[in-house]
Amino acid sequence: MTHLQRKALIGKLLICMIIATSCNPSYKITNIDGGVIKIDSKWDIQPDSAAIALFEPYKLAIDSMVNTTIGESDQLMTRGAPESLLSNLVADVLRQATTEYIGVEANVGIVNMGGLRNDLPKGEITKGVIYEILPFENSLCILTVNGKTLMNVFKAMAQKKGDGLSGAKLVINNDGKLLSATVNNKPIDPDKLYSIATIDYLADGNDGLKPLVESVARVCPKDATLRDLFIKYVTEQGQKGNKVTSKIEGRIQVK
Repeated sequence: MTHLQRKALIGKLLICMIIATSCNPSYKITNIDGGVIKIDSKWDIQPDSAAIALFEPYKLAIDSMVNTTIGESDQLMTRGAPESLLSNLVADVLRQATTEYIGVEANVGIVNMGGLRNDLPKGEITKGVIYEILPFENSLCILTVNGKTLMNVFKAMAQKKGDGLSGAKLVINNDGKLLSATVNNKPIDPDKLYSIATIDYLADGNDGLKPLVESVARVCPKDATLRDLFIKYVTEQGQKGNKVTSKIEGRIQVK
């Protein structure tokens, strides 16, 4: 019996035991024992041919999708605080994407560094590369906040020593204190309303950005995942013959 067959059998037995005890009180589970099975290269020594044959059609379909080249990067784009090429690019894509949903670009784009799980290599960009960078099903959320709340959001970003930011500039110190902030090179008016393009995970106040839950309005378009928006952007650049690029612009300066 193969490893996969043993696991399937054990699963079936457990289900049968649970059903039996719930349907017939005379049966009682006296003991359940288990352990951790380390999944490493030793399982590749004797691969299960039946399992390989079962998954092969799906593997071919997925490979044909993720290995499709949709664009090209003119440089290696790494991620990291306080500011990076990749975080700047992704935040820009988020901010620009709002045009399709509210008619204009958002004032500010914000994405967390933790949501970027790989660097963007120089050269051909495939869908598979983008899936490695953005593996989560995070969706676009467009928030409306007043200037006071926006300053609190920037203070939270300063405490984290930076995140992906577009449309604004922050000056912070090494202790994580916000020294100054501007949007479109203008001081922030505490009573003015600003639009923020971010992801649902952050809009719910996660990853240290709790002030985002204080928005006065929230629009999260259906089926607008960050990954799909990024794929769309790269594809459009490729169709225009443009290479994807980014710059370090002093969006978050540490002094």
